[in-house]
Amino acid sequence: MRSATPILLLTAGVAACSAPAGRYPSLQPRAAEAIDPRLQPPAPVNDRPAKPALVSQLAALVGEARSGDAAFAPAMANAEQLASVASAPHSEGWIAAQEALSAAIAARKPTAVAQADIDAIGATALQTQGGIAPNDLKAIQAAATEVRAIATRQTDRIAAVQKRLAA
Repeated sequence: MRSATPILLLTAGVAACSAPAGRYPSLQPRAAEAIDPRLQPPAPVNDRPAKPALVSQLAALVGEARSGDAAFAPAMANAEQLASVASAPHSEGWIAAQEALSAAIAARKPTAVAQADIDAIGATALQTQGGIAPNDLKAIQAAATEVRAIATRQTDRIAAVQKRLAA
């Protein structure tokens, strides 16, 4: 009986390791395993056109900036002309140039207000909606770029006259 026990245990062990013949699953990676879990799924794209109300509001603000630039140009030309003939600081010519420069800076107000209003439109949309639709963002950026270019030209001209009067 002693010699039969090891044979019986060996036979039971071999029988336990055997399995019925059949189709086994592949050990190749599954499609779901090929996706990197660190990547975010793509967000749905919002391809709607820019809101008509937004487009008209931005066009009005760009128009205000352009009309402000039209009012700024002659006032600034006057300040530049007076600054070119101004003499020593605190002289009559220098004071007249300073006053003309102040008038030009005041004429710049519509452009500055339009620029601030365009920025406020974008900021408000971000705060209230949590984001801006792509085409709305493009419209806001285009208006902001145009008004910023006008404001930058005005600022550069003002700085040149201020530099001339400071010398």
